[in-house]
Amino acid sequence: MLSLLADLMLLNVGPPAHTKKVPKRSGMRRQEVLLQKDCHLTGDTISGDPGKKETTGCFQRRVVLDASSVRKPRLLLSEKKYGTHLADAWINGTVDNVRLLDRISPRRSRVGTLYLTATHTIFVENEAGVRNETWVLHSLVCSLEKQAATASGSSLLIHCKNFQVLNFVIPRERECHDVHLSLQRLSQPERPDELYCFSYKPNIDAEERRPEWDFLDLRADYRRMGLPNSLWKLSSVNQHYKVSDTYPADLFVPESATPPVIVGSSKFRSRGRFPTLSYYSKENHAAICRSSQPLSGFSARCLEDEQMLEAILRSNPHSDFMYVVDTRPKLNAIANRAAGKGYENEDNYSNIKFQFIGIENIHVMRNSQQKMMEVCELRSPSMSDFLEGLESSGWLKHIKAVLDAGIFIAKAVAEEGVSVLVHCSDGWDRTTQVCSVACVLLDPHYRTLRGLMVLIEKDWISFGHKFSHRCNHLQGDPKEVSPVIDQFLECVWQLMEQFPCAFEFNARFLITIHSHIYSCQYGNFIGNNQRERTELGLREKTHSLWSYLWMNRADYINPLYRPDHSQTQGLLRPSTAPYCFKFWRALYNRFDRGMHPRQSVEDYLSAIQEETQQLKEQLASHKQKIAQLEQEQEWSVPQKAVPFDKSPTGWTFCNDMANTPQDYTGGFFTSSPCQPRAPITLQTEESNKTSKSILSNGSDQESGIADVSCRSPLSEDSTRDPDSDEAAYSAS
Repeated sequence: MLSLLADLMLLNVGPPAHTKKVPKRSGMRRQEVLLQKDCHLTGDTISGDPGKKETTGCFQRRVVLDASSVRKPRLLLSEKKYGTHLADAWINGTVDNVRLLDRISPRRSRVGTLYLTATHTIFVENEAGVRNETWVLHSLVCSLEKQAATASGSSLLIHCKNFQVLNFVIPRERECHDVHLSLQRLSQPERPDELYCFSYKPNIDAEERRPEWDFLDLRADYRRMGLPNSLWKLSSVNQHYKVSDTYPADLFVPESATPPVIVGSSKFRSRGRFPTLSYYSKENHAAICRSSQPLSGFSARCLEDEQMLEAILRSNPHSDFMYVVDTRPKLNAIANRAAGKGYENEDNYSNIKFQFIGIENIHVMRNSQQKMMEVCELRSPSMSDFLEGLESSGWLKHIKAVLDAGIFIAKAVAEEGVSVLVHCSDGWDRTTQVCSVACVLLDPHYRTLRGLMVLIEKDWISFGHKFSHRCNHLQGDPKEVSPVIDQFLECVWQLMEQFPCAFEFNARFLITIHSHIYSCQYGNFIGNNQRERTELGLREKTHSLWSYLWMNRADYINPLYRPDHSQTQGLLRPSTAPYCFKFWRALYNRFDRGMHPRQSVEDYLSAIQEETQQLKEQLASHKQKIAQLEQEQEWSVPQKAVPFDKSPTGWTFCNDMANTPQDYTGGFFTSSPCQPRAPITLQTEESNKTSKSILSNGSDQESGIADVSCRSPLSEDSTRDPDSDEAAYSAS
């Protein structure tokens, strides 16, 4: 058991600074904002003159508080890239007698000590016998609210990006003010190199990190689609990001598209995001392409852009037209025309069918989620309050809009064999949502563990979804924040609810990805595009999430998944009727104590499967031991005739019914009608120990399933519950 070292820097006016240790976490229970298996921090205490600036490694973080009050924690926070585990890290500030209120029942509060480190805020409960720990990673803090002081203290409300809400009551108002200021600075880094991923296990060199980042190969996924081929080619036109700085360097374009056509089309598209391939169906040659909106205004046109769409159409020899899908509401697209942007004019583009979808913009989605979370955080809502609040938020309506768009595109590709070009405004929010949902519906590969990782890496990370802005990783414009990736993950979850056998992964997999998108613990979701990630050197300085998830894939397997099931094959055809949509409480309310069972149906099924596998292994071991003992018996039986024993005790069942290991532990066999009884000893000391060890193997206690593997069918009566109906029947 790892110990938690705490060097508390309490720089007071008057008494000297002192240190205090938190005892070893023997028998502790732990609630972590991140994953229970993989949560790290680094930090270091600062000694000496508190006004002196300390240089600590590659970057330095410093928060100096006012020294006007006594016994107030003056926090001088810095980080060194030591790569130590959180249990071995140094603590930089502490506040005693803090109460953590229960959201459902505020009267049920927990009293403990609040520790402030460079990366985490830690609440350690002071309860006799049991000590609970609550860990809050600073990069997960979404907002802080310091409420008015009361007689019991000052309240600090912390909202986290993973939907955890913590309400601390700090005895002194000044201490609450200091903690509030410190958390504001710690939760809003100003530079990318201050993010958690750069201090998480940093001592591993680049050579050891490379296998993590090479775990996924996007070119291998394109090869799986059958690319490149005679219709599509890998273009180097965007090498060094000279055509579009938000696109990846490697892009697939139609074979007939020349570099002048590509460059000309990029100049007519917002942010230079010209039409390029996202998904290819090798069965019917239909493709999903993506781009940004054209700079058409009310009448502008571009010959190269028209030729680019014509090249996409010719890349599908089985269709004489293509769809152009604008995911925005039509009014929004028309409004953009006034700014010189807009959408394609069907009169200028030959053989296209234009389609508006109607997904709202990032500002509407942000407000919608905020309204939904206000409903989720109600203390004791009535049924009507909850349902009316959920309806007024419009959240599920927006989820339905994204799914409807994905279904339209998937059916166009799979059933009509028609290629589709998808865009919104800039092509990195709604376009990404719709293309990735369509891929999940179309391709069973993207419904597997590795496949979903590849899909997120390809359509979200590589194609330039603005994770840093949308997830608020750095201090910036709050209007750029929006739950775009949250909606995609929820769309996948809604599909899993309708098709429980079609997905290899469970809901925990989606929730884990969601947590790490916002945690900044891994470098995958840092930055807004591939160019920024290259400049930050993320592959050399940070770790990849995908290899971690794959190493722990046993935790994310869906026990209902059947690769040969009819649901698993081909196109999924979900229903988007209103009654088919559910509220995802496992994501939005998973931190509420006692509101829902801690173990899902999938967990029970996984436990049963694990128990069944253990029983099969024990059965195989018992059979092997029985065969071994029978063979030893044959070798040990004397060759001379033995008098036939006619006594009743000399008979048992025939050898066709195998004896259980309990019969062997006494060192003898009973006779059977087919074989005379012989007073022989079969087991050596070694085999006896082996047999006893087999019998002592219990089932997994955590699964909650009783161990029945060692119960003998010959001794049922002896182990039967005397109060059971079966025992009463036997007695009668």
